[in-house]
Amino acid sequence: MSEVYAARRERLRERCAAGGSAAALVSRPANVRYLAGAAPRGAVLLLGGSEDVLLCARPPEDEPGAARPDAGLRLHVLPAPDGDPAVAGAGQAAAQGVEALAVEEHHLTVARHRALASVAPRLRFTDLAQGVEQLRLVKDEEELSCLRIAAEIADQALGELLESILVGRTERHLALELERRLVDHGADGPAFPTSVATGPHSGRLGHRPTDRRVEEGDFLSVCLGACYRGYRSEIGRTFVIGTTPADWQIELYDVVFAAQRAGREALAPGAACRDVDRAARQVLAAAGYSEGLAPGTGHGVGLENTEDPQLAPAAMGKLDACVPVTVEPGVHLPGRGGVRIDDTLVVRCEADGGPELLTITTKELLAL
Repeated sequence: MSEVYAARRERLRERCAAGGSAAALVSRPANVRYLAGAAPRGAVLLLGGSEDVLLCARPPEDEPGAARPDAGLRLHVLPAPDGDPAVAGAGQAAAQGVEALAVEEHHLTVARHRALASVAPRLRFTDLAQGVEQLRLVKDEEELSCLRIAAEIADQALGELLESILVGRTERHLALELERRLVDHGADGPAFPTSVATGPHSGRLGHRPTDRRVEEGDFLSVCLGACYRGYRSEIGRTFVIGTTPADWQIELYDVVFAAQRAGREALAPGAACRDVDRAARQVLAAAGYSEGLAPGTGHGVGLENTEDPQLAPAAMGKLDACVPVTVEPGVHLPGRGGVRIDDTLVVRCEADGGPELLTITTKELLAL
């Protein structure tokens, strides 16, 4: 993997050089991990004029289970426990004779930016902007392999839950059990707080589990994800508890399922992000569910659970091949409940079989 990280850093170095900066200071944790293989708490990465340095406030081995940094980097652990790695990185850049240093202004606070300027007053600071995030959009095969495993772990955890007795158990208990199962199957941990929603809570985006107990006839909507080697999957499914679904539940489920299928089928290299959202949203609107919808139909996933591209009405840009995204439409009817269906997919061209579905748990409306 060392050559992979070195190649990523070289691509960023070329981008910085084109913008007039000979060096860059990367501070956003996901970006540090992408370029260095690890992101110890508070660490920054200096792409310097003469060498690349990972600066940390404490040794990476002090964090149990943390990934190891790329061996091709020089590791510098600050001697003082309260030292700021970013400030130290700016000082090292100045010592290397760098004249212009690109920094992630969208991540640095104003106070931290001033501290950089104070330690290296002769440095000219430029904005790296979303440079690393843009490099992260298209995933390489190593990244996609991690995403496939993360999706498989989430599928396994959800599948085991569906085989257990659910009536009488609380949303909170079920969410905790799912997160334990994720770890049991090899995840670093949950990709995000697991959502379990029952009855009138079901279908609500980002619902936080409560002590409400599962009852016969409830809709049960679950959204979870696994984090594996830093890469995050996402899956959401809706079921009916213990009985034949009511007519309104079948009708609502079929509409959301059709919307999700339309969104999935719209995924292709060159497709406008807003068109994918429109494909799913039009199905819901045609069925009379245009009010109260989520602001977007999906988003990119990777080292962060929510990253670019955004599949939303005002989204700019087009999709590329090998970009993983979620497609997750849903409808929530206040006081009654609702449906959410969520998959993680990788954008592929038609010649390669179209979108690659990573989360494969059935989307049939099961009565559990």
